[in-house]
Amino acid sequence: MRIAVTGSIATDHLMTFPGRFTDQLIPDKLDKVALSFLVDTLEIRRGGVAANIAFGLGCLGLRPLLVGTAGTDFAEYRGWLRGHGVDTAGVRESALHHTARFVGTTDAVMNQIASFYPGAMSEDVDIDLGELAGQVDLILIGASDPDAMLRFTAQCREHQIPFAADTSWQLARFDGGQVRQLVTGAAYLFCNEYEATLTEHKSGWTADQLTEQVGVRVTTLGSAGARVDRRGRPPIIVAAVPDVQPQEPTGAGDAFRSGFLAAIAWGLSLERAAQLGNMMAVHALETTGTQEYSLKPANVAERFAAAYGELAAQEIARHFS
Repeated sequence: MRIAVTGSIATDHLMTFPGRFTDQLIPDKLDKVALSFLVDTLEIRRGGVAANIAFGLGCLGLRPLLVGTAGTDFAEYRGWLRGHGVDTAGVRESALHHTARFVGTTDAVMNQIASFYPGAMSEDVDIDLGELAGQVDLILIGASDPDAMLRFTAQCREHQIPFAADTSWQLARFDGGQVRQLVTGAAYLFCNEYEATLTEHKSGWTADQLTEQVGVRVTTLGSAGARVDRRGRPPIIVAAVPDVQPQEPTGAGDAFRSGFLAAIAWGLSLERAAQLGNMMAVHALETTGTQEYSLKPANVAERFAAAYGELAAQEIARHFS
């Protein structure tokens, strides 16, 4: 199964604040917030949702096609991704803009405040996914330039290319009609719990109605694991991996998506897909930086067996070893 991944390609600036953001918020003054947080650390890492997902797929032995726009400062990053199994032939280099930047600060209880500068990503709107018809089996539409995301889903429907919708960070930019346009007809819809509720609110659809619009609806639940919904069938609830030692949350959702899609590409069940998604998310969560984790098959198998049983671990190990 050939997977293409669209979305942001970025450099991450990750900082940590030793206190709690909520302790600095005064309820009756939230209409005029002016805060500065003195941070303890700064890590500059490779990131962007599309690059993160492609990285995870590459580490699992697939060769995903990364599609997006970066700046002329992308050469070293391109080499890194190629070295981890990612096909970067679909990445255009802008002559006008730098590669996008993500700036995020995480507090002591894993709350995060972030900003994102699109840079070269604003040129994603010039990409035509119709050119991939017949070359890929699934395209993940990740958070990118909002106009580009709308064009991408329309192009996938026009050319009958199966796609996965992942509005994530850009959900706040879309109105109800645009949300409905983004998700209608998707083979998979990825959201976290908050995004799922916001998607329902903006679209005007109930949870069941939203599920009716897509093939498979995947909702990550943080420490509660993940839920998979399908039309007319009972939901699949998958518990989280136990005994997690979180370091930094950025990229955990992207890693989940890479694990889920890898299992789908291998022909495994939706339950196994969510389990592998959870396992990949933990690897990102326990590492500072979205692409700094490494996968050791023996360790993955051992931890998978402890979390989901020996049979589940054997099914995964047959494809990843």
